[in-house]
Amino acid sequence: MIKAVLFDLDGTLLDRETSVKKFIEDQHTRLSSVLSHIPKKVFADKFIELEQNGHVYKDKVYLKLAEELAVRRMPPGEMLDDYMTQFKHHCTPFPNLVSTLEELKKKGLKVGLVTNGYGVFQNDTIKALGIKEYFDDILISEMEGVRKPDPIVFERAAERLNVKTTECMFVGDHPKNDVEAARDTGMVAVWKTSPHWDKAEAAEYSIDDLSELKLIIETMEKAVQRSI
Repeated sequence: MIKAVLFDLDGTLLDRETSVKKFIEDQHTRLSSVLSHIPKKVFADKFIELEQNGHVYKDKVYLKLAEELAVRRMPPGEMLDDYMTQFKHHCTPFPNLVSTLEELKKKGLKVGLVTNGYGVFQNDTIKALGIKEYFDDILISEMEGVRKPDPIVFERAAERLNVKTTECMFVGDHPKNDVEAARDTGMVAVWKTSPHWDKAEAAEYSIDDLSELKLIIETMEKAVQRSI
C-alpha cells in the first residue's frame, strides 16, 4: 500500500522549459544596455543550448555565453547573479500541480520532494510555485550532501516520512536519476514524460499530466483490497 508520494522538482512539478524561456528573454530585455548587440532569439537559443536542460552549471553557461556572443560590458558572474535572483519570478508550474498535491493530502498520503540543486535557489523556486505547504519534507542535494541518483537520498526521504521505501511512489522526469534510482530502492517509479527522453524503461507507470496520479493510486489501492 502506498503511504507516501515523492516528487522531483525540475521537469516534474516545474515546467522548466517554459520557465527558462521566460527568464532568458526577460534577462535580455532587462540587460539590454549590454546585450542589445545580440538578437534576443540568438541569446535565448544559445543559453538553452549551453545549459543542456539544466545539466550544466550556470557559471559555466554564462562564461561560455559571454565568450561565444562577445558580451564585453558585463562580467559573466554578474549575469549569473541576475539568474540566481531573478529566475524565481518566472517559475511556471505544470498544469494541475496544486490540485494534484491537494488530492494527495486529502487522501492522507505523505508528500515529499527530492531535488538536486542549490538550497536557496531551489527553495526560491518552491516558494514561487506556491507549493511549500503541501510537503511533509523537502530534500535538496546541496543541503543533504548527496545527489540523485544516489540511493541514500531516496532512503533518507522515506525515513524522514516514517515509511518504508516500498511504501513510496516516486514521480520524476529523468529516466536514470529519478525513475531507475527510485525503482532500485524499492519505490514505485512513475515517469513524468519529457521531450528530452524517448522512454524510461524502469518506470512502472508513466504520466503526461500530474492529474493522472490520482487514477494510478486508486487503481493500486483497489488491487490491494481485492487481494485481501
